[in-house]
Amino acid sequence: MKKLITAIATVAIASSVYAELSVDEIVTKANDAAYYAGNDGSAEVEMKIIDKSGSERTREFSLLRMNTEGGNQKFYVYFKKPADLYKQVFLVWKETAEGKNDSRWMWLPALNLKREIAPGDKRTSFVGSDFVYEDVSGRNLKEDNHELVETTATQYVIKNTPKDAGSVEFSHYIVKIDKETFLPRHAEYFDKNGKHYRTVEATKVETIQGFPTVTESVVKDLNSGGSTVNTFKNIQYDIGLKENIFTERFLRRPPREVTR
Repeated sequence: MKKLITAIATVAIASSVYAELSVDEIVTKANDAAYYAGNDGSAEVEMKIIDKSGSERTREFSLLRMNTEGGNQKFYVYFKKPADLYKQVFLVWKETAEGKNDSRWMWLPALNLKREIAPGDKRTSFVGSDFVYEDVSGRNLKEDNHELVETTATQYVIKNTPKDAGSVEFSHYIVKIDKETFLPRHAEYFDKNGKHYRTVEATKVETIQGFPTVTESVVKDLNSGGSTVNTFKNIQYDIGLKENIFTERFLRRPPREVTR
């Protein structure tokens, strides 16, 4: 009996070791949880931009997302409010291959102009908020080196360091990933001097159609004292979006999926 118990314990310990995930597996599962739920998805978003004095500005927009071949994705953002952003469109073609840049365009109806967002501008402010363009579609995992620095009972703590340090404003960022849902719940960004200057947090999570989903996220700029809150409503997955929505034609003629 003693030998049997010892054998069972040995198998249990071995199984636990083999069940442990590598850091690459953890960040891949976290990226999938955050950006790849279902084959496609839609949401209505209210964005509140709050400066250090407490003054607020609001944007409202519809967001469409579609997964395509090879882990690539397409995103379509249609602005409804305020009046000066009405009918403005932000389009992203996300590329996951190493060395390839995402393609981003902004349609400015008042100027009848399609403006391409250069890869070097992906870390700049998204429509005057504390979010950056890259936050909309997510950062390519292949752009960073990942290190598991801590494991707690509920979280994986990952340090991410850019492979091309000159392409971004941060030296590294630390992400805390929920072990149960694999959603990134908290991220802290550090500048070239090692100063913590930016925080991104998933403040509310709900299960929608079986997918753990962030329904509120907050970015804080610790240098300016400002923050931005995104609230996601009417979230749906697997709605059968057509890929032609994510083309230049629909920059000028927004589809019914965002106007109804």
